[in-house]
Amino acid sequence: MTDARYIAVEGPIGVGTTSLARLLSNHYHGKAVLEQPGKNPFLSDFYKDKDLYAFQTQMFFLFNRYQQLIHLSQRGLFETVTFADYIFGKDRVFANLNLDENEISLYNKIYKFFEARLVKPDLVIFIQASTDVLINRIRMRGLEYEKPITEEYVDRVNRAYNCYFFHYAETPLLVINTSEIDFVNRPEHLNDLVGEIDRMGKGTKYYKPLGSRGR
Repeated sequence: MTDARYIAVEGPIGVGTTSLARLLSNHYHGKAVLEQPGKNPFLSDFYKDKDLYAFQTQMFFLFNRYQQLIHLSQRGLFETVTFADYIFGKDRVFANLNLDENEISLYNKIYKFFEARLVKPDLVIFIQASTDVLINRIRMRGLEYEKPITEEYVDRVNRAYNCYFFHYAETPLLVINTSEIDFVNRPEHLNDLVGEIDRMGKGTKYYKPLGSRGR
């Protein structure tokens, strides 16, 4: 059993953060805090015209994420393990990717004010996949607001995430490449990951999937 009380699962669009957070929450009999990007009224328009709708989209996400996570820090967070399908820092990843110089200046002031008031996770699980795999997963889930997403944008997001977590040192970090792992349909994959989480200590660790060990 893990000693962590607050675990965040993070990764680029389509990688499966929500699915994994739900699965882990069920396994540990914990709470799940899940983002609902489809409720952002600007998101569909953003995917069609990023220059016109980037700032509105980003600010909506910033305030929503803050409101959700500040409630998390105010309730009985440590009574049971809590799994979130994002970290607050993801907001900055997308802001730096999509906002212009003037917008990012204003954004950063608000972001820093919010960030200082939030509790950091005890562990972050960063799940990766190739851009081709991400595109396939996005198309398979068939969400209406994601239909305008281009492969070029998904690739930019994917590279931005990899860069962000390459330099990440705020919390213990478990990095997993999920291109050939199926936590949803292969219980043995999930069980093996749970063992890795239970053994997780400080620093950064790269998860070696079941079946690839000893090669």
